[in-house]
Amino acid sequence: MKTTYPALIITLLSIVGPAGATPSFDQWVDDITAEWVRANPQLATQSQYFSGAEQDALDRQLILSGAFGLPYGVKAAEAQAALARQDLDALRQFPTASLTASQRTSAALLKWSFEDTIAAARYARYQFVFEQMGGLQLGLVNFLTQTHPIRNRRDCENYLARLALVGPRIDEGIAEARAAADAGILPPRFIVQRTIEQLDGFLAAKPADNVFVAMFITRMDALGAAIPAENRRDFADQAERQVQRAIIPAYQRIRALLVDQLPRTTDDAGVWRLPHGDEAYAQALARYTTTSLTADEIHAIGQREVTRIENEMDTILRQLGYAEGSIQARYEKLNLSLLPPSDPDPRPALVAQAERVVRDAENRAGLLFDLRPKAPVVVRREPAFSERTAAAHYSPPAPDGTRPGIYWLPLADLGSKVPWIGAGFKSTAYHEAVPGHHFQLSVQQESTELPRFRKLRAMGFISAYGEGWALYTERLAAENGWYDGDLPGRLGYLALQLFRARRLVADTGLHAMKWTRQQAIDFGFTAAETERYVVWPGQACSYMIGELRIVELREKARAALGPKFSIKEFHNVVLRGGTVPLDVLAQEVDEWIAAGK
Repeated sequence: MKTTYPALIITLLSIVGPAGATPSFDQWVDDITAEWVRANPQLATQSQYFSGAEQDALDRQLILSGAFGLPYGVKAAEAQAALARQDLDALRQFPTASLTASQRTSAALLKWSFEDTIAAARYARYQFVFEQMGGLQLGLVNFLTQTHPIRNRRDCENYLARLALVGPRIDEGIAEARAAADAGILPPRFIVQRTIEQLDGFLAAKPADNVFVAMFITRMDALGAAIPAENRRDFADQAERQVQRAIIPAYQRIRALLVDQLPRTTDDAGVWRLPHGDEAYAQALARYTTTSLTADEIHAIGQREVTRIENEMDTILRQLGYAEGSIQARYEKLNLSLLPPSDPDPRPALVAQAERVVRDAENRAGLLFDLRPKAPVVVRREPAFSERTAAAHYSPPAPDGTRPGIYWLPLADLGSKVPWIGAGFKSTAYHEAVPGHHFQLSVQQESTELPRFRKLRAMGFISAYGEGWALYTERLAAENGWYDGDLPGRLGYLALQLFRARRLVADTGLHAMKWTRQQAIDFGFTAAETERYVVWPGQACSYMIGELRIVELREKARAALGPKFSIKEFHNVVLRGGTVPLDVLAQEVDEWIAAGK
């Protein structure tokens, strides 16, 4: 099972303090968090958690980790679970009554994290090492070309040090994938085939054009005279030699492994097919929704929401002159009419258009938000290597301001079924950038109130909160007139809400009800989107479950506070506490309501 960007929930933790002494709660949290971050150099770099020689040393290391920051391996999972049990016991030494409100939230968050880590350890092998969405082969590329900083000469030297570790980490991943296969855990055939296709694209480029080299050169050149041209050429030559001698052969070994495993795979899509698959899926749902909802309950919620949203879409489609056929067919027909012509290449214009949507959203957000990030957000096209399998997504800014928040827009496919193209263009920008993930993650990172481990997300990204918030902001835009005069845009918003409601049905269908890949496609998803759910069980359920809970809490507060209710203050409460499970968020909202009364 995977967790979402950027890392596992805190696991590699240990109690630090003088012998025989009980550290203060804040000191204990600081110490165990620092130990976890030290154990995950990718997280240390992403969060810039340390400084000086300690940070520099971590910036030269790599652990076995995929695109979502999750370390691979049964041994690591078991060690993490043992430490989580130890630290859960230590956490109980701090009586709740002795803690401040902020400390109580931190304690509840840690408790959830430890318990989740313990529960997940049994299913460590269910996370496929090599797959098309977030596998090791992608994680190494994305981290080094997008997250590893290139600010000066030393960063370039550290990049080359990490590049030399790519081959060894891949070989470790191959060993983990073989061990999983020996235990009867293999990806479905179509996932293996898709990953081989992705590898073929990577291997087709000449070493000088390889993404590890090309992006390195681009980022160095952006620094101009800060790195002399002669040094840049030397660094680029070293990167090219490393790619040719070690990295390309390593990626060829991945391909050989997958080709060898292909005859042993089947087209069964869901985790139900694996040993203890039903239990594994129940744990995934608990992790990604932070609730105790069962697959059957989530499936029913999805069906209810699909019916509600389709009825609203039907009304608008009829207003636009699309009265015949299914909702999906009519929407795709409308969306086809909104797609840009293919000549000249529309992609640069689409990136510029997305920038305009984000800037407009920043202006509109002033009426709804007190808390707004200082860090900027920009729109960039998804890199070619991952573009065909990527969804639109966001990466947070560097804490030191050297990298903005980035809304990544994949534009390989401009077809009518791509959710972020056509009518869904605005709503996707609201979700991924403003006021969605950019507000949520950047406000948290810039907080002067949160303890350091929470503001820098050392415990990872809880999908029900993060994706629930982003989907909620799409609804917020619709509620506040951001689509006025733009019926196709409002229809695109509803289509994306429908998309997330259908996810509840399809994800549970695939993994609990033995749906085939084709059944999910027939339900209205592209093949690529369906394959995302196959390799990431449960995560697709986090969006709408989180959104519905946030709306429920908002309406509870509105009813309780009456004229004292403020939408800005409600958003302050949701954003100020940072990433938390939904039950913890509910406690924070209840405390705000009580104080408001």
